[in-house]
Amino acid sequence: MMTFEQLTGLADQLCPMHVIIDADGLIVSHGPTLDKIWGDNGWLGKPVLEVLDLQRPRSVKAVADLMNTAGSKLHFQLHDAPHTRMKGVLVPLPKGRGAFINLSFGISVLDAVRDFNLTSQDFSPTDLTIEMLYLVEAKSAAMEASRQLNLRLQGAKIAAEEQAFTDTLTGLKNRRAMDHVLNRLISGGRDFALMNVDLDFFKSVNDTYGHAAGDAVLQRVASIMVECTRKSDTVARIGGDEFVLVFEGLMDRNRINDLACRLIERLEEPIMYGADECRISASAGTTLSTDVAQPLPATLLHQADLALYASKRAGKAQHMFYTPSLEDEMDLVEQNSKSA
Repeated sequence: MMTFEQLTGLADQLCPMHVIIDADGLIVSHGPTLDKIWGDNGWLGKPVLEVLDLQRPRSVKAVADLMNTAGSKLHFQLHDAPHTRMKGVLVPLPKGRGAFINLSFGISVLDAVRDFNLTSQDFSPTDLTIEMLYLVEAKSAAMEASRQLNLRLQGAKIAAEEQAFTDTLTGLKNRRAMDHVLNRLISGGRDFALMNVDLDFFKSVNDTYGHAAGDAVLQRVASIMVECTRKSDTVARIGGDEFVLVFEGLMDRNRINDLACRLIERLEEPIMYGADECRISASAGTTLSTDVAQPLPATLLHQADLALYASKRAGKAQHMFYTPSLEDEMDLVEQNSKSA
């Protein structure tokens, strides 16, 4: 005849989630999986109905009632937190020596894995729970792969959008980005100043030292413009040597003029290209969004452009603000040009 030790050893392999109780309903042994669930609570010798609350059948009130449920599905709930639910079936031991309760019939798999770190080794080899664990693991792996893919796609999207709004040579915003900024500010009713900056003597750099030197000068110009402006300002390269600066909320003409003069002064410093010393300057023109009844990007750019060319006509390396009189001056310049 099989000894009690042999019985429990066999049960540990075939039904890792089991409880053996004596005739009085006291726990005399339990499977290794329940060690993880019960921890160090020392359930041996305790009444099984104090460890496991029997939810169904509701007719069971005492150990004697429990012994009469052989073959019926039993619904338990762990008495202590986290109150894990389990399903089992009871088989009486010979000669009224107690009963064997197999609890492998429906522990809440997701809760068990989360709360007790259970693995496939904690269930009977024939338990369908193992298949469920494989499905849970496969789902988790698929969800993680999907999350990583979404992150890569999102990163690629951000990179593509950034590239679409960036001037590749200087790293500044491009014309498309500037248009987007202007439309956003205007639609949001924000006040801003728009400054058009054009480099003086840049053509001579290209003609004298080559386009590689010109590219190096443009990159240095971009760096100086970023250094002279705030993080909240927009600095865009919209043409070969033409730049637009947008100052949100900066409407003080004195501050804007000081900024423009400081920028021009910085740009007049020699820019080294190898052993060659490249010299340029800049002219600038500014208009304020508040000076227009209904500001439109094209209107503001036109006004800043008029102020810019007024600076150039005045001798270059200067900054001017737009005034309505510049419209008449430009008309006169164009008429003189045609007549000549």
